[in-house]
Amino acid sequence: TWHLKKIPQIVRERTFSLDSPKFEAKTKLELNSVCGIECQRKLPVPTLSDLKSLLSYETVFENGTRTLTEVSVLGAVPDPAANTTTRRPLRKKRQIYGTDSRFSIYDKRFMTNFPFNTAVKISTGCSGILVSPKHVLTAAHCLHNGKDYVKGSKRLRVGLMKTKSRGNGRKRKGTSDGMPSFQWTRVKSTHIPKGWFKGVSGDIALDYDYAVLELKRPHKRKYMELGISPTIKMMPGSMIHFSGFDNDRSGQLVYRFCSISDESNDLFYQYCDAEPGSTGSGIYLRLKEPNKKKWKRKIIAVYSGHQWVDINGEQQDYNVAVRITPLKYAQICFWIHGNDENCTQG
Repeated sequence: TWHLKKIPQIVRERTFSLDSPKFEAKTKLELNSVCGIECQRKLPVPTLSDLKSLLSYETVFENGTRTLTEVSVLGAVPDPAANTTTRRPLRKKRQIYGTDSRFSIYDKRFMTNFPFNTAVKISTGCSGILVSPKHVLTAAHCLHNGKDYVKGSKRLRVGLMKTKSRGNGRKRKGTSDGMPSFQWTRVKSTHIPKGWFKGVSGDIALDYDYAVLELKRPHKRKYMELGISPTIKMMPGSMIHFSGFDNDRSGQLVYRFCSISDESNDLFYQYCDAEPGSTGSGIYLRLKEPNKKKWKRKIIAVYSGHQWVDINGEQQDYNVAVRITPLKYAQICFWIHGNDENCTQG
């Protein structure tokens, strides 16, 4: 069952202009020396002052201008659930673990209907997921390498799967006969939390590897709602699901479900079979609504991709996802709605 949680408030304090970014960074989907589970266990719980800094955010607009918005955080309570498990198997470098368990979605009826049609392609080479009529959730490192915005992110576009329209026989722009193809929409603005930039001097701050894109024009399809990430124990079979556009299966939507092997307060470490291109996909669960018989899918994490994690001084590889905690829910919800009135319960 989805358990409702009271959400902290993110309140905008002030916004000021920054110099325009250079947009010269190379897209780097694999990161090194990421602070792993053992490293995270030793980190102090962030103070309110830390949270204000981590959750302040940069916004980049379509014309290349950039702002920094400082925020205050109200009602934030450190999560006592220090969720760690005892299973920590050593693994060799591989992104497909054992038998490849990914499914390519070929049927147009599935590909262009919920929940698969919420998956989108980002023009920098990643995936994302629709979270409102005008917003897409993806990974921050698809747009920014920690020091500068990546090439191509100035004229960022989002591709939605479309099929040929019926009726008068005329083709819709961006579609073709047969298989669905992408219809591309320009991005009006991009929000990235300052926490993503914080780790650049030392360990990359994977905890904040998420971003929200605002589309120039709204789409008219069903989107996926946000949910608070439960612990592994509260998931049916510890299983998660996500769909994205893996590079090794060009033009195909690839779906997978798999179990999580370990978790920290902010990250999931899992065995999901995935290739570059699926980074930024929305990870979701299907749980029962409170006091109802209906089941509902909600996004509970963002797939950060295949990363090298520092475990007791050794580099190990994991497929990592960034959990949507109450604080991150509050921030993403604030970016979507522009206020916190619609973000009190998650």
